[in-house]
Amino acid sequence: MPLLNHSNARLGRLLATKEKTPAVRRFPRVVVELGWVSLFTDAAGDMVYPLLPAFLLSLGGGAMSLGLVEGVSELVSAVVKWVSGRFADRHARKPMVLFGYAVATVMRPLLAIAGAPWHVVAIRATDRFGKGVRSAPRDALLAEAVGTEGRAAAFGFHRAMDNAGAALGPLLAFVMMSGLGWTERRVFAMAAVPGVLAIVFLARMKEPQRPVSAEPDASKARAAPLPRAARGYLFALAVFSLGASADSFLLLRLRELGMSAALLPIAWLTLNAAKALTNVPGGRLSDRIGHRKTVTAAWLVYAAVYLSFPYFTSWWSAWLIFVAYAAYYGLSEGGEKAILADLVPAESRGRAFGVMHAVTGVMVLPANLLFGMLYNVAPWMAFVAGGGCALLGTVALVVLAPRKPA
Repeated sequence: MPLLNHSNARLGRLLATKEKTPAVRRFPRVVVELGWVSLFTDAAGDMVYPLLPAFLLSLGGGAMSLGLVEGVSELVSAVVKWVSGRFADRHARKPMVLFGYAVATVMRPLLAIAGAPWHVVAIRATDRFGKGVRSAPRDALLAEAVGTEGRAAAFGFHRAMDNAGAALGPLLAFVMMSGLGWTERRVFAMAAVPGVLAIVFLARMKEPQRPVSAEPDASKARAAPLPRAARGYLFALAVFSLGASADSFLLLRLRELGMSAALLPIAWLTLNAAKALTNVPGGRLSDRIGHRKTVTAAWLVYAAVYLSFPYFTSWWSAWLIFVAYAAYYGLSEGGEKAILADLVPAESRGRAFGVMHAVTGVMVLPANLLFGMLYNVAPWMAFVAGGGCALLGTVALVVLAPRKPA
């Protein structure tokens, strides 16, 4: 009988393991649906984004104009994210997400009629306003849809779909320009199509019921300051973000090294395809060995890429390191949000994500303007400054972020 009981217990453990494994691997429906929405939206956005540096040059703009476009756009987005995160903790989140995606869908095609660099700044800033509205409530939905043990993987899946769309968009732009002979302006106008598909898909999504809070006074918890550990992590993220200039500067460097304008969307495609392939494995690795470890490794990869980028003198060799740069995104995009979700109570997650997006967005303006000014003096100075800030942020992360969530 003892032998029989032991065998039954062992069989029970095996069956439990077999039942548990698929559940861990599957993502909740809301995670999958938001992933598809992100894919369509980024396909629309990245039909446009890799063409902006060359388009600005045609309008008489340069590196400073590009820095202004990216900096002002992200600053607007940051301010809106700060507000929308607080609002999302008190109200239904799906309408906010839907409105944010709709604004971007309407604004993006207007680039087709832009006639001056400031037109691009205004259109891009309004586009980013929509992103500011949707980002915090969307991330809060994702954080609540999964357990702690699978959180980085869920964020990684969402980013993988986002990056898959970011790979599809440049491919469509390349086909339109090289295969059909379309102009940049016509490509901008056609970006409305995948944007509308995203809105239709999101409108059909059912917002999941928010979990009942264990906190006796949820409003009091929402009003309390974020935990000290979370504030320390956000400070480290701010330092890192000061060196995190827009990837469009890397495209500008490829263009100056001799890459043709028609190949720029393909370069952007290869980066985003590599990001999409590494996001979920990076998220699962983060859940397994620790979010702090993977984010530390990711930030070191970023520093290494920026410190080495100015020493490549041919566009094809710079393209190779541009693709290797995807490892930074694969390791960081799931882990960075998972760290914050682990450090704050559920009642404050919308606000916490709003602060996170706001902090990174506010730092984008000085980061891009500083990079643009240094780039005009000497490109190597800009890249060294970006890599240096990444190293300082990594040190701050190791010192201030807890090894394990409380």
